Amino acid sequence: MAEDAKWYVIHTFSGYEKKVQTDLEKTIENRGLQDLILEVQVPMEEVVEQKGNEQKVVQRKLLPGYVMVKMIMTDDSWYVIRNTRGVTGFVGPGSKPVPLTEEEVHSMGIERRVVEVNFSAGSSVRVTDGAFADFVGVVDEINTEKQTVRVIVSMFGRETPVELDFSQIEVLN
Repeated sequence: MAEDAKWYVIHTFSGYEKKVQTDLEKTIENRGLQDLILEVQVPMEEVVEQKGNEQKVVQRKLLPGYVMVKMIMTDDSWYVIRNTRGVTGFVGPGSKPVPLTEEEVHSMGIERRVVEVNFSAGSSVRVTDGAFADFVGVVDEINTEKQTVRVIVSMFGRETPVELDFSQIEVLN
């Protein structure tokens, strides 16, 4: 059942994001809706603010006015969220909430993908797809967040760095 859950975006009054999150979490617990509404998040980022001579790291809302909810869309879950104080509605055309795609969820950092790779910097790899298919190169850098790898390939007698997706390479033994 939980695999049917998708992430939806809720629009809130500006400044009410945390209050909506708290109220929703209380309602979910009080009504026993943990099976329908699995997670409520206000995406935050750390930024460095400069005040005078002092720098300090503060948490800032990534998307002011929005709250992310992982839920199974039913009349009950829709009703609970729609009738939470501070919520102005779901993001989507008309009254139909549209779930985020998996790509959107990962690019926004709402959920982390666990990725295991069988290569490391210095590994020899063959490019299997794209403009550099069949080129052989050496892994220079790995970005697990974006699931990309920088490979140094030899092109026209020059070492050239190429950025590729994990799915575009295979490790050579």
